[in-house]
Amino acid sequence: MTPFTTLRPLVRDDVDTDQIIPARFLKTTEKAGLGAVLFADWRADPEFPLTRPQHAGAQVLLAGANFGCGSSREHAPWALMDFGFRAVIATSFADIFRNNALGNGLLPVAIDPASHARLRALIEADPAAEVGIDLAARTLTLPDGSTTEFPVDSFAAQCLLRGTDKLGYLLGFADRIAEFEARHG
Repeated sequence: MTPFTTLRPLVRDDVDTDQIIPARFLKTTEKAGLGAVLFADWRADPEFPLTRPQHAGAQVLLAGANFGCGSSREHAPWALMDFGFRAVIATSFADIFRNNALGNGLLPVAIDPASHARLRALIEADPAAEVGIDLAARTLTLPDGSTTEFPVDSFAAQCLLRGTDKLGYLLGFADRIAEFEARHG
């Protein structure tokens, strides 16, 4: 798998969904365009990592513990993905956020605190450092070449690897379902 580019750590604990995408932007059910308001209240600060041009195009967000806590808004993973993120690395995720992320194609990568601290130090030393995420093997390769495992639900991993969601998975059985219905209908 091609390495993802990381951005400078946004290592803040307890980043809630209202910080990820403030409630005033939840008037739409369209996913497109939400990246423009990702972390809208924090992006006014020129020191905020997402405002720095050297981090443009980053596909992985390095966050702290309990990322995505707060309300259950699906807009949070939508905004992260529309901004260009494919994965978020943290030591822990709020359950609802993790499920919403997986259901929408965003990979939440929960790693142990020691690996997280090592990754943070490596990226702070070299902001252009890259990580590799191997979803099939469920491993994260840090810039120093070390690896750490991360958990992910098997069904969700298969959907992500196939580029589909739960509905797409079920629709993949349309022929078999039609066959069954024809026999038992």
